Amino acid sequence: MWTIAITSFTAGVYDRPTVTSDAILQDAIRAVTRGRDADAALEDLLALAVDAGGGTGAAALLWDGERGALAIAGGHGLADGDAARLEAAAAADGDPVHRAAHERVACVDEPSLAAPDSRLSAWPIDLVSDGVEEPLGALVLLGGRAAREAESSARIGAIANLIAVTVDRARLASESAERDDWQERVAHSDALTGLANARTLARVIELEIARAARQSSDLCVALFDVDDLGAINSGAGRAAGDNVLREVAAVAAESVRLVDTMARWGGDEFILVAPGAKGTTVARRIVEAIAARPAIGGRRFTVSAGIARFPVDGTTGDELIAAATAALRAAQAVGPGTFAEAVPAA
Repeated sequence: MWTIAITSFTAGVYDRPTVTSDAILQDAIRAVTRGRDADAALEDLLALAVDAGGGTGAAALLWDGERGALAIAGGHGLADGDAARLEAAAAADGDPVHRAAHERVACVDEPSLAAPDSRLSAWPIDLVSDGVEEPLGALVLLGGRAAREAESSARIGAIANLIAVTVDRARLASESAERDDWQERVAHSDALTGLANARTLARVIELEIARAARQSSDLCVALFDVDDLGAINSGAGRAAGDNVLREVAAVAAESVRLVDTMARWGGDEFILVAPGAKGTTVARRIVEAIAARPAIGGRRFTVSAGIARFPVDGTTGDELIAAATAALRAAQAVGPGTFAEAVPAA
C-alpha cells in the first residue's frame, strides 16, 4: 500500500488564530483542490483537524503493506514519542486507534496507550470507490474537548475523508509514474536479459561517436558471441540456452564500468560500447569472467569477442560493428573463448 512520507511533525502552515467552523471546511477543501503536493496537503489537513477539535496535535496513520502494520504518514504538533506511541496503539486490540483503523468506527475522547495522561479521538480514513470501501487507516486527534461535540466530530470526520482523497490522488500519481518508468524501461531494454536493446544501442553508439570525435578521445566497440549456443539449446533445451544468455548478461553487467553500455544485439550476440582507452581491458575481463562461470544444464559456456576502435577501424556505427564482426570471426576461427582486435585497412 502506498503511503505519504512526511519528514517533519512540526506545525507551520496554519500558525494563525482559531478559525470558524465554516472557514475550517473551506480551508480543508482548498488544501485538497489547490494542486499542492500530497505532503503539504496532508500537513494542512492535520493542522485543520487540530483547529476543528481543539486538540494539541494530530496524526494520520496509514496501512503500510511492506511493514504489514499501520504507520505514521504525517503529523502536526506531535511531541517526542507521540509517533511511536500512536503506532503501538494502532496494533493493540481494543485501543481507540486500533478500533478506528480496523473496526471502522469513530472513537471520541477515549483513553489510549498513546495518550497516557489525557485522551484522544480517532476517525477511520476510508476510500470509497465504485461503491467499495477501502480502509486506509485512521486520523487521530490528541486531546481536544471540542471533538466531543457531534458537529465538531462530524467535521473532523469530513477532514478524514479529504485525507483519503489526498492519499488516493498521490497513490494514483505514484502508480502512473511507475507505469511510465516501466514502459520507458521496456522500450529501451531487452526482455530476456534486461540489458539495453538494439534500438537503444544504436543511439548510444551515435552519441559516443560524436563525443569521441568532439573530444578527440578513444572509443571501443566489442561484439560478443556465445560459442555454440545452438548445441546447448539442442542438448539441454532452449530454457538452458536462455539461462546461459541471462548469465552472460549478468556477468557482463557486473564487469563493465559506469560509463560503458552493454546491449543484446541479436539472438546470441552482445555489444559493448566503451568510451576511453580501457575498452579492450573491459572486453577481456568479460570474456574471462564468463569462462569462469559454472556449467548450466550440464554444459560449460564461453563467449568469443571481436574489438574495433574509433576512428582507426571506422567512423560510423555501422563501420565499427562491421569491423568488430570481422574481428569476432577471426577469434572464433582460433577457438571458443578467445578475442581478437580488428586489423585496420591498409
